[in-house]
Amino acid sequence: MQKLIFALAASTALTGPALAAPLDLEKDVLTFGFIKLTDMAPLAVAYEQGFFDDEGLFVTLEAQANWKVLLDGVIDGTLDGAHMLAGQPLAATIGYGTEAHIVTPFSMDLNGNGITLSNEVWEMMKPGLPTDADGKIAHPISASHLKPVIEEFNARGKPFNMGMVFPVSTHNYELRYWLAAGGINPGYYSPENVTGQIAADVFLSVTPPPQMPATLEAGTISGYCVGEPWNQQAVFKGVGVPVITDYEIWKNNPEKVFGITAEFAEENPNTTLAVVKALIRAAMWLDENENANRPEAVEILSRPEYVGADYEVIANSMTGTFEYEKGDTRAVPDFNVFFRHHATYPFYSDAVWYLTQMRRWGQIAEPKPDSWFDEVAKSVYKPDIYLEAARLLVEEGLAEEADFPWESDGYKAHTPAADIIDAIPYDGRQPNAYLDSLPIGLKGSQTVVGEAVQG
Repeated sequence: MQKLIFALAASTALTGPALAAPLDLEKDVLTFGFIKLTDMAPLAVAYEQGFFDDEGLFVTLEAQANWKVLLDGVIDGTLDGAHMLAGQPLAATIGYGTEAHIVTPFSMDLNGNGITLSNEVWEMMKPGLPTDADGKIAHPISASHLKPVIEEFNARGKPFNMGMVFPVSTHNYELRYWLAAGGINPGYYSPENVTGQIAADVFLSVTPPPQMPATLEAGTISGYCVGEPWNQQAVFKGVGVPVITDYEIWKNNPEKVFGITAEFAEENPNTTLAVVKALIRAAMWLDENENANRPEAVEILSRPEYVGADYEVIANSMTGTFEYEKGDTRAVPDFNVFFRHHATYPFYSDAVWYLTQMRRWGQIAEPKPDSWFDEVAKSVYKPDIYLEAARLLVEEGLAEEADFPWESDGYKAHTPAADIIDAIPYDGRQPNAYLDSLPIGLKGSQTVVGEAVQG
C-alpha cells in the first residue's frame, strides 16, 4: 500500500479562544486514516485551519489504499482513528467480517454520493425517460427504466455488472435501495455465500473509489455507486453519466463517520473530546455563511495528499451544484452537508438504518428483535461524547448553543415518504416494521438458504 503521509508541524502555542480550558490530553500525537473522497473534508480542514493545533493535537493524516486496510489499521493501532464508512463500525461490532468493537462519536456528513451509468447504458435508457416542461430529463430517475436494459443484456448472454465500494458501505445499500425501488433484485448474502449475488438481477461487486471511472471505461462494469469526486470525474472524462444522487434516493441521508476503537475512547477520553471538538469546528467552517468557504475547501481537497482530483471536478459538487449528463448542471445546495441539519450528531436512528439494510440483504442472517437494533446502535454511536465536546465549544465561545440537539434521545423524527424515492417512510424506532414494509428484501423470519429465500 502506498501511503501519502504528511506530518503536522509542532506548534509552540495554542491559538484563539480555545486557550480557555485546555484538556489534559492522554495522547497528543495521533495518526488518522482516510480514503480519497471529498467527504474526508472535516479531517483536512481541521488540519489546515489549525483546529487540531488549537486542541494541542499533533496529527498525521494518511491516505489508505482501501476500506479494509483502513479498518485493519484502526483495529491494530497503526491508526488512532479514521474516516470510515458508517457501516464499518457496526459490522465490526456485530462480527460481520472483521470483529472488533469500533465506536463513533462524530458523523462526518450527509449525502454526497451518486450512481453513474456507462454511456452505452445511458443511451439505451434515455429514450424512455420522462422529461420536464423544459424538455430536460425529469429527476429523480427511477431504476425501473433500467429494467429493459438489463433484459437486453441478458438476451445477449451478458451479465449486468455494477460497482460499489465495500460490502458494508452506504454505496452498496444506496445502490441496492435504488435498484429495489425500481423492481430490480440486487441479490442476497448468506453465511455460506458472501458475494451478495444470490438470486440477483444485477451483479454488484467491490471496486475502489478512485478506480471506478477507469473500470467503467474499460467495460468491466456498466455502472457504479460512489462518493465524489468520482461521479463527476466520469462526466469530465466522458465515460459515464450520473443518473441520481443519494439526496434524491433518501434526502439528507447519513454518510461517513469518524471511527475509533472502544478501547481508544475508554483509555483516552480527553483526547477523544479534543478530536471531536476540532472536527465539529471543521464541519461548522465547511457550512458557515451559506458555504462561503467551499472554494477554499475545494482547493485544499484538490491537493495530491488529500483527494488529488482537479479543482473543477471537486467544485462541480462541493459548491452546490451537480452535473448529470454533460452540460446538464443543476443546483443541489445540500449535495454535501457537513454541519447543517445536525449532520455531525451520531444519531442512533442512522445506525439502525444501516443495520436494517444488513438484515434486508442477508448480511444479518437471522431475524432480530427491535431491541437488538437499539442495543447495537447504542454500543457503537456515542452522542454523549459528541455533546460533551459541543458543550466545551459553546463554553469557549466557539459554537452556538442553538446549533446542537441537546434534548435528543438519539432518534430522529421518522423520515417521511416524500423524502425517499420509493415513498416508504422510515422510523428507526420500529426496524422490523420498516423491513416488513419493503417489497424486496428479507423480512420477518425469512432466511437465505442455498440460492433461495425461505420463510
